[in-house]
Amino acid sequence: AEHDGTPYRPPHPAAGVWPQKESLAMTAPLPPSPPQSPQPSASLARAAWRQAGRSALILLVFATLTTLLLGGAHLLTRDTIAANQAAQRRALLAQTLPPALYDNDLLATATLLLPLQAAQLGNEGEDSHLYRATLHGKLSAWVVEATAPNGYAGKIRLLVGVRADGVVMGVRVVQHRETPGLGDYIEAGKSDWISQFVGRRYDTPAAWAVKKDGGQFDARAGATVSPRAVIGAVVRVLVFLRAEADSVGL
Repeated sequence: AEHDGTPYRPPHPAAGVWPQKESLAMTAPLPPSPPQSPQPSASLARAAWRQAGRSALILLVFATLTTLLLGGAHLLTRDTIAANQAAQRRALLAQTLPPALYDNDLLATATLLLPLQAAQLGNEGEDSHLYRATLHGKLSAWVVEATAPNGYAGKIRLLVGVRADGVVMGVRVVQHRETPGLGDYIEAGKSDWISQFVGRRYDTPAAWAVKKDGGQFDARAGATVSPRAVIGAVVRVLVFLRAEADSVGL
């Protein structure tokens, strides 16, 4: 408003009127900015590397100790395991030959066959062994590892004991996957079917078949695949021994 020349007098305090003051918000200083987080220093980086190094060292020590413990346990039990495996193998071999037929350690006479010989016994691409039985220093029999590749559910692994004159003395199935309750009767522990081989000689080939095929071997109805495979494997052993007489010492 324009000034009319009247002298200015401040209002009496009792009137409750005070002159306007400038806003405090305009005059108050601004608050300081928050401090910036410091960047990781070189010392912190070195500390992190040291911690990582300690962790890696602890893991390495743990792995080394575990390896040493496992290795020590293997060394301590190795001989026992080998002895148990050898005892089991001897027991299987003994089931294929009568005890009176030999007086030597069959396992100690194991001979690794050549790949071509192994293939003739159904062990193509696999190790195959012969075990030589002697009585009073003279050859009395052989035990041969053979495989029937045409079992109903896969390979059937066998041990076949044959006297030096070509007579079968025993056959044992040592591994198979035939149907339980159906084709597994080829096991000695399931039935006496496997005993049909004892005393037979391969002089009449037609006889070496199940009766359903015109041969002389019994077989359960509806479960002839497994016995056919076993019979074929035993025949291959007998043919092999006859053909390889010179090389295997018969």
